[in-house]
Amino acid sequence: MKKTIITVVGKDTVGIIAKVCTYLAENDVNILDISQTIVQDYFNMMMIVDTNRSSKVFGDMADDLAALGEGIGVVIKCQKEEIFDKMHRI
Repeated sequence: MKKTIITVVGKDTVGIIAKVCTYLAENDVNILDISQTIVQDYFNMMMIVDTNRSSKVFGDMADDLAALGEGIGVVIKCQKEEIFDKMHRI
């Protein structure tokens, strides 16, 4: 399984989750876990996804999601699980 961590941060607006999830579904990316919260009008979401079945190269998917985020007024970042783990190891 190829896991990727996706974070979405920005001003809350209608449709953020729907647009991100639609992109993932269209590219055969399975959502394994999702957490989202809104704090004083700011939206924050973290997803763990499995990209094993996707035909998208990781870099292309990260670029696509970053562009999607720009279009809806949020910042979307993608990191491979192994990189995320190494960056957050104490």
